[in-house]
Amino acid sequence: MTPFGEKMRQLRKRQGVTQKQMAEALGVSSAYLSALEHGNRSRPSWYLVQGINQFFNLIWDEAEEIERLANLSHPRVAIDTSELSAEATELANLLSTKFRELDEQQIRTIRTLVLGADEKPSEDEL
Repeated sequence: MTPFGEKMRQLRKRQGVTQKQMAEALGVSSAYLSALEHGNRSRPSWYLVQGINQFFNLIWDEAEEIERLANLSHPRVAIDTSELSAEATELANLLSTKFRELDEQQIRTIRTLVLGADEKPSEDEL
């Protein structure tokens, strides 16, 4: 599942909307929405994100959060380490091969290190 898919599912459940109802309103298939929620599709287009914001009547912070999550929700990530150190390339490769072995606490710890002190995770993410 992606952060965007998880948030979209929460919004649907909170509003009592089925995937089929939402898909019809957005002009996409319910299979596509299901794949987005489960992280089996690439991140959604800007137009679809705007449609989702409109569908749920999201404004300001909530709408920006949906856009932010959509941008962070590519399920297959590529890391370009060209022109970086050998250690950077090794780390990227280690993460790609060992990532599925990490537990949730380890993922949170690494994420916090990467975000740094200036970017604290939201309360939902703790």
